[in-house]
Amino acid sequence: QVQLVESGGGLVQAGDSLRLSCAGSGRIFSTYAMTWFRQVPGKEREFAAGISRSSDTTVYVDSVKGRFTISRDNAKNTMYLQMNSLKPEDSAVYYCAAGSLRTDPATYNYWSQGTQVTVSS
Repeated sequence: QVQLVESGGGLVQAGDSLRLSCAGSGRIFSTYAMTWFRQVPGKEREFAAGISRSSDTTVYVDSVKGRFTISRDNAKNTMYLQMNSLKPEDSAVYYCAAGSLRTDPATYNYWSQGTQVTVSS
């Protein structure tokens, strides 16, 4: 079992940067692909980015490509999402999840508590 704790959300202005962190418990963190999802009220949870166990594969939703960078440090059991050139439409609750690189949130069992990111125009 993996427990995930997020940090780093907040209120920023359009064009600013923010970095989210997701800390995982246990020695098995490195055995899971990891992903970031985001959700706005009234909408389904959306896949944002994913990274394989060894960081050799990263995937992004088109709307964040070139602006967001996902990374992980298995020695620290931590994953990151560097978000640059933020836009108001990036405002959402961001979640990290462990298990695969699938874009369907229903396939995941392990989730963080979520952190709010708000980008003002």
